[in-house]
Amino acid sequence: FSGADLADGSCAHPTIPGRVSPLLPANHVTMTKGTGLVHTAPAHGMEDYSVASHHQLPTDCLVDESGYFTEAAGPELKNKNVLEEGNEAVIKMLQAAGSLLKEEKYVHSYPYDWRTKKPMIIRASKQWFVNTADVKAAAQDVLKKVKVIPTSAANRMLDMLDRRTFWCISRQRCWGVP
Repeated sequence: FSGADLADGSCAHPTIPGRVSPLLPANHVTMTKGTGLVHTAPAHGMEDYSVASHHQLPTDCLVDESGYFTEAAGPELKNKNVLEEGNEAVIKMLQAAGSLLKEEKYVHSYPYDWRTKKPMIIRASKQWFVNTADVKAAAQDVLKKVKVIPTSAANRMLDMLDRRTFWCISRQRCWGVP
């Protein structure tokens, strides 16, 4: 059957009794990339976030800044590293619920931090988003006062900033941006 046959369907959560998840269409899910069915983690990837936003799903993040499950993930997972003992705990939870169909070692294609050479977990965080012409104009005026070499880079950046509709003020990168 086709994926369209599953539209408006739902499935039971494998470890949380009573929780039902909707089956949703997504352009990034295809038969040529995996199974054609995927879970959605809106707080951990742009495609998933876009699907969740379109369907007004919550974007709860159950992972803290250090890569450990939060209290909201439940007592079985709380304070466990998602890439280490947290992974094993999820497998045990699925086994206990009779929801584990298959287990095998898999090398995931996580993005890696160029400094530490360790996998990174993408996670949503609270930001300030502004969509005002005044802030945009002020930022562009300040940028015009910065000496940029070569000068063409400044013009390119001004053009790019002019096309942006949303601006995010981020304080997450203590090392700056390229």
